[in-house]
Amino acid sequence: MTDTATLPDGYEISADPARIDAARVHHWLSTDAYWALGRTREKQDAAIAGSINFGVYQEASGEQVAYARVVTDRATFAWLCDVYVSPDARGKGLGVALVGAVCAHLEPYGVRRTLLATGDAHGVYEKVGFTALAAPENWMARGNQ
Repeated sequence: MTDTATLPDGYEISADPARIDAARVHHWLSTDAYWALGRTREKQDAAIAGSINFGVYQEASGEQVAYARVVTDRATFAWLCDVYVSPDARGKGLGVALVGAVCAHLEPYGVRRTLLATGDAHGVYEKVGFTALAAPENWMARGNQ
């Protein structure tokens, strides 16, 4: 799967779970992602196993440079999470391309709503059509952290 309209030359996006570099993803998230600092490898592996996973890879080397996962019932709802671009690959539009590819992947399922939470990347997600909740007062969370 590749979103060639926005993906820079030399990169490809894949939802093939066999291509995910789980050790690299765990390192990125547990050491550099404010929402997952300290997450155990066991917890990350369980999250990967229960999700649709996406990677961005350098075509020449096959090295994974970005990651995202989706928790979904593949019918009505999806939660986009753990979107991460390696620091040395940032600024190339990979995050926007990755999120766009995730959204395109979900379209055939007819998912009505895809949610996400971000503390600092609103601009990335707005480029792909995400907006603030229309009625946030209707939403609740358990384990509000």
